[in-house]
Amino acid sequence: MSDTITEAQTAATETATHGVQLSDAAAAKVASLLEQEGRDDLRLRLAVQPGGCSGLIYQLYFDERLLDGDTTAGFEPGVEVVVDKMSVPYLDGATIDFEDTIQKQGFTIDNPNAQGSCACGDSFH
Repeated sequence: MSDTITEAQTAATETATHGVQLSDAAAAKVASLLEQEGRDDLRLRLAVQPGGCSGLIYQLYFDERLLDGDTTAGFEPGVEVVVDKMSVPYLDGATIDFEDTIQKQGFTIDNPNAQGSCACGDSFH
C-alpha cells in the first residue's frame, strides 16, 4: 500500500510533457542565446494568444517561471521548452525550427493544427 501512495505522489509532482518538437538547429540557437545571456535558469516558452488577423498568434520567449499546469520537454543541449496547458491542444505536433539564410533569419513554427494563416504568417486559425 505504501508503494502505491509513493507512486501517486511522485506522479503528481512531475510536470506533464507536450508534443512540441525543437529542431537541432533551433535547440543550438536557443542554447547559444542562453549562453550569451549568461543564465541557466531560463526556459523557452511557446504559447498561443488571441490576436492577429487570423485569430491566434504565437508567443515565443524566454521565461524563468514554471506556472501551474505548464507542460515541459527537454532537448539537447540542455534546452527546455515550456507550453501552458491552454496552448497544448493548439500546438501538439508543432515543430520549432531556426532558419538562417540570406532571405530569412529567425525561429519558425510548423504547426499541423493550423487550418490557415494570414499573409504575413504571424497569425493562424
